[in-house]
Amino acid sequence: MLRGQFIAIGLLISIVLPLGACSADFQRRLAPDPALVSGEGNEPTPDNPPALPDATESPGAIASPASPSVTPESPAASPSPSPRPAANWRPGRPSPTASNLAGPSASPQRFADLSQAPADLQPYIADLAELGVLQLTPAAAEFKPNQIITRREFARWLMAANNEIFANQPANKIRLAAPSESPTFQDVPSSDPDFAAIQGLASTGIVPSPLSGNSTVVTFRPDAPLTREDLILWKTPLDLRRSLPNATLEAVQQTWGFQDAASIDPRAQRAVLADFQNADLSNIRRAFGYTTLFQPKKPVTRAEAAAVLWFFGTQGNGLSAKEAGRRDTEQTGTPAATLAPEQTKEQ
Repeated sequence: MLRGQFIAIGLLISIVLPLGACSADFQRRLAPDPALVSGEGNEPTPDNPPALPDATESPGAIASPASPSVTPESPAASPSPSPRPAANWRPGRPSPTASNLAGPSASPQRFADLSQAPADLQPYIADLAELGVLQLTPAAAEFKPNQIITRREFARWLMAANNEIFANQPANKIRLAAPSESPTFQDVPSSDPDFAAIQGLASTGIVPSPLSGNSTVVTFRPDAPLTREDLILWKTPLDLRRSLPNATLEAVQQTWGFQDAASIDPRAQRAVLADFQNADLSNIRRAFGYTTLFQPKKPVTRAEAAAVLWFFGTQGNGLSAKEAGRRDTEQTGTPAATLAPEQTKEQ
């Protein structure tokens, strides 16, 4: 009986002792790393795994975390913020470009014979030449101010001067006719070098034509001399920018006092009467000075035509070639040409 008890106790000891050893070793392995408990080192994360134990360390010891040999992949870069505008940026005004400045201005013209023009008319010619609108065909170094101007030449100058002086005001510009447009005048086909200007003036009703109700005007006579009454008839509507007022012979005689008022074409009488309302800025006074004879059928010289084209508008609401030249100088920074002493008369 006693022997049997000893045998049972021995068996129990042989079973319990190995289990205790295993439990102690298991508890040792589960114990936290003192370095981690004290705060030393980095906490293992998926992006920062603990380093493997050094081979020289004793088995079961946990090595301190080491920096990985490969840099962990950085998280996706966040989009760069929008750049901030410069401190001196201001909204609303685009930088000046060739397309929004004064327009495709022609090059300034230089004429060697301006001193041959009447002294009072020289500044008008010089200001328009600075704008490059006194286009001669073929181009020439001499203006020949006292030469008679043709109807085609004046149509070309009228279109160019109006559009250049009002370069910044598209509503006041006259559109050139397209080559595909049907010709209004029998003697100005689309192949004519001045078709775009002449047809454009007819299409807008500036010059009389079948388009404006003048069914008898079927030819333009481009190479005929421009007369005084046609000069005023074509230009005055571009000053008023509205229909010409009705006029009578008596009204023209009472206002201007022309002795030859009866010889003025009835169509031109309206323009002549309206021009009187512009006082010192009237085309007649600027081109011909004081006169009691209008001489409506008299041919116009180039200098006189330039004087008429120097100003567009009415008193208090107009623009001169000098002002347009000053505007272009301010926009481009290019100084205006220096005129000869005889050409510097102030307006």
